[in-house]
Amino acid sequence: MAEKLKLQEVEVWDGNMAFAQAMRQAQIDVVAAYPITPSTPTVHGYAKFLADGYIDGEFVLVESEHAAMSGCVGAAAAGGRVATATSSQGFALMIEVLYQASGMRLPIVLGLVNRALASPLNVNGDHSDMYLGRDAGWIMIDAFNAQESYDLMLMGFKIAEDLNVRLPVMVNQDGFITSHTAQNVKPLQDEVAYKFIGDYKEVNPLLDFGKPVTYGAQTEEDWHFEFKARQHKALMDSKDTIENVFKEFESLTKRKYNLVESYLMEDAQVAIVALGSTVESAVQAAKNLRESEGIKAGVVATRAIRPFPLKEVARALKDVKAIATLDRSAPGGTLGMIYNEISGAMYQSDNRPIINNYIYGLGGRDMTQKDIKEIFRDIKRNADSGKLVTPLQQFSGLRGPKLSFFN
Repeated sequence: MAEKLKLQEVEVWDGNMAFAQAMRQAQIDVVAAYPITPSTPTVHGYAKFLADGYIDGEFVLVESEHAAMSGCVGAAAAGGRVATATSSQGFALMIEVLYQASGMRLPIVLGLVNRALASPLNVNGDHSDMYLGRDAGWIMIDAFNAQESYDLMLMGFKIAEDLNVRLPVMVNQDGFITSHTAQNVKPLQDEVAYKFIGDYKEVNPLLDFGKPVTYGAQTEEDWHFEFKARQHKALMDSKDTIENVFKEFESLTKRKYNLVESYLMEDAQVAIVALGSTVESAVQAAKNLRESEGIKAGVVATRAIRPFPLKEVARALKDVKAIATLDRSAPGGTLGMIYNEISGAMYQSDNRPIINNYIYGLGGRDMTQKDIKEIFRDIKRNADSGKLVTPLQQFSGLRGPKLSFFN
């Protein structure tokens, strides 16, 4: 039996340690990993817990991130609780196997510490890797700070392993800004955390030789469409389980989570929609502008990225006149992912607010209070004019001449 680790009521952890501690408390059977910046301390922390006798499981150090996810797929198919962590180029190398994991309905949990994709090479945080994985069939949830990284990693196991879901879960946090910033975190004690997650329930394990099963079967045109439709339905239906797990966690900890988080939205006329650590910065800017300039500013953040909560987003933004969608990833010749998702949600709503798109923070560039306040002022002009008077897409915080597109 693994040793228990006595935790203080309040610990000082960064986001990587929060991930590692939650993984330790889940009593994972197998972690297969290949460390990469800025998620390396998650893997190192977990390995140290194993070396110190706090983990009764296997840690497999493999030769690449492709092999890491492949090892996770094999261990999960065999019937074990499985997790790993990665970032950026490592995540890109995993992509092929991510589709295998979701297609096989394996409840693997991945801690993704968000970082820019090359080229040029950059080790700092943006959401390029998060965006790369959005169509891989995984449940994707997003943490804004270290406390949420810990909480959501614990909840990730319970969501993934639910018998009505059985899909892999990806928990995102911002590289360096969250992963390497020490903050106060209120953890659960080991017994409480494990009881919350529960014992692992095997479903069609390969090692049950009395009931032979096949993983990775070939379907072609006869059944591939039907299989993918059922997989998509399971992903969309997982919203109910996610919300139930959030409620159960709230009853245990008094910490509340929602599919869509809203801040200062009761009377907001303009709103920013963002992800990650930028959310807290945007909330602070909104508070300051309300006090100093009387701008009725609010912030909305999608806690769940997949399945995307269309109805909940539309409800949160139903009264605003103008929206700025903040995308921390190069859009590759189009509008950003958040812009497209929010536009889709609002197109079906009774309210048709003016929406524009801001690309920001690529490669770890700071998103300052000055930058965010200027965005709020921009969309206030849109709201006052009743039409789009600012460029549809702008690059915020860019050195040199301003760039804007789709004017």
